[in-house]
Amino acid sequence: MRIATYVKSILAGLSAGTAAAVTAAQDNIITAGEGVTIVLAVLGAWGITYAVPNRSAAQSVSDR
Repeated sequence: MRIATYVKSILAGLSAGTAAAVTAAQDNIITAGEGVTIVLAVLGAWGITYAVPNRSAAQSVSDR
């Protein structure tokens, strides 16, 4: 396994969680429902990142 696989997943989760947290914190308070939304955004990003496979080297070369 390559480290890029893990980094892609971690960054996807962090970016989704950050976007949800910034939106939730607009009123300077995060409710339980907003916390659940943040967690679901992170888990959803991780799930989508896991489900979509990386391109193989042969595919990348043939697309150029």
